Amino acid sequence: MQEVMMSCTTCPAGCTLTVTIGDDNQVAKVTGNTCPRGEAFAIKEWTDPVRTLTSTVFAQIGEEEFLIPVKTKEPISRKLVDKAMEEINELTLKKPVTMGDVLMEDIAGSGVALVACKTVTA
Repeated sequence: MQEVMMSCTTCPAGCTLTVTIGDDNQVAKVTGNTCPRGEAFAIKEWTDPVRTLTSTVFAQIGEEEFLIPVKTKEPISRKLVDKAMEEINELTLKKPVTMGDVLMEDIAGSGVALVACKTVTA
């Protein structure tokens, strides 16, 4: 068995969690949480952590060139981040965008959309 320390991010309390990992690499016990969300967070973080991915996309609109900030609409598995970044780096926008516009429907096969975080007009 091993113990891993985590900081819970589900609420402002930021509990320091001690997560006991069994020999089967599964969460055996979570302590330090002051609410049930802390235990659920620790289990999810150990088994399949997710993150909201932020980046920029190159845009060439007319004669102007921009870097447009983008993010995944929902968190995606950390396992998919490298593939998602490859797809983002291959993307070039040729038309104006409005904040919230979906630029890719299913980034890296995650089922999550990539959206623009800024309005850019020509």
